[in-house]
Amino acid sequence: MDELQEFDRYMAHLGEGLGHADRHAGLRGYCTGLMSPLQRKSVEPMAAHIDPMKTRSRHQSLHHFVADSDWSQEQMLLRVCQWVVPKMDFTDGAWWIIDDTGFPKQGRHSVGVARQYCGMLGKQDNCQVAVSVSLACEAASLPVAWQLYLPREWADDAPRRQKAGVPQELQFATKPQMALRQIERLMSQGAPRHCVLADAGYGIDTAFRERLSELGLRYAVGVTGSVTVWPPGREPLPPAAYSGRGNVPTRLRLGGKAQPQHQPQSIKELAFELGPEHWHNVTWREGTNAKLSSRFARVRVRAAHRDSLRGEWRPPEWLLIEWPHGDAEPLKYWLSTLPEDMALGRMVFETKMRWRIERDYQDLKQDLGLGHYEGRGWRGFHHHAALSIAAYGFLLTQRLQHPDEVGGKKNSAQRQEPALPTHYKPRGSPAHAAPRPILNHFLATTCRSAPGS
Repeated sequence: MDELQEFDRYMAHLGEGLGHADRHAGLRGYCTGLMSPLQRKSVEPMAAHIDPMKTRSRHQSLHHFVADSDWSQEQMLLRVCQWVVPKMDFTDGAWWIIDDTGFPKQGRHSVGVARQYCGMLGKQDNCQVAVSVSLACEAASLPVAWQLYLPREWADDAPRRQKAGVPQELQFATKPQMALRQIERLMSQGAPRHCVLADAGYGIDTAFRERLSELGLRYAVGVTGSVTVWPPGREPLPPAAYSGRGNVPTRLRLGGKAQPQHQPQSIKELAFELGPEHWHNVTWREGTNAKLSSRFARVRVRAAHRDSLRGEWRPPEWLLIEWPHGDAEPLKYWLSTLPEDMALGRMVFETKMRWRIERDYQDLKQDLGLGHYEGRGWRGFHHHAALSIAAYGFLLTQRLQHPDEVGGKKNSAQRQEPALPTHYKPRGSPAHAAPRPILNHFLATTCRSAPGS
């Protein structure tokens, strides 16, 4: 079977980075379990599914492979990239997409868990949060860097860090700082300099935007309406005249209330001042049920953060604003260093490409168990994520290579599997819950029964 042979080659390619041949069975078994249509893809139910007659021993071996075995998740992600990226089509553009995602979690012992904003819940709650960078083309995207965010309460708690296996050299870093380190590492490895996309959680950080420019990377990042800029017709005052004593003044100055032309303006205020000639309807792609379109305006501005501490103002860039018809105020804002001569429609298309990361996380969480790891340690958390991304990478290449076949096969090539052994009960099940029969994916079924799995 072609798919199984391709899966074998993929496992062999990933296995070369594991360090020891005896880890190959764990790799294959874990990825097979992640691709199976289980409701819960933690170690125990995956072990019961791939080896129902030896659930306990398989559970122990898979747990050791993901939680204890000393292999590199960075090397795993690199090998996934080596396999998947050549199948991606970058003829219509390529982007680095930065984002973070949360995993609701109870208790306080799992590494990195704290009360913080969880995008999955849309509110503050107990959760873990990971920061990632994905490489995207128009048709697909792939996470290429991934790391757990360590809140300060964890970073400063040596006993908890040691118990969870947090690397000693790891210090507290904000999410934008983490993302920059991931980007810097990719650039140091020779990665191409594509445009960076991120939401306002990153875009409002001036140091984040400035560092991207220093790295030679263009960006289109979300910001909030409170961010201040210098629009056309406004500029700071030059440094004060030299008095003849002390140091020569070099810092820009802001005007008083009587000099609005020398004061920066919030981008929300600027949006309300734009005339009808600035606004244009733009359609940027086909949605699920209809074409996606909205009303946009853009204007050249200069960022105004802490200009009174600088000797020169920042270079001009684009402010892009989305204000749908009928809304009382603008919906979204972006700052972008995309080329000055880029057409508005193309700019909207590139800026909106950040939606692909949402698709990544949806598939990884719903279909590949990204948030199902039940261990508490740093190594296991990152190993599980790397293996989820590895499984996603294989299914992604199948979709890219056979776009007309994979979708149908995924839905039609399912068949009834024997029920789990009667002694097995999923973790957290009521005492008398009946074992659940599993409808298995065709490829995962074949892999489960293949030699070496």
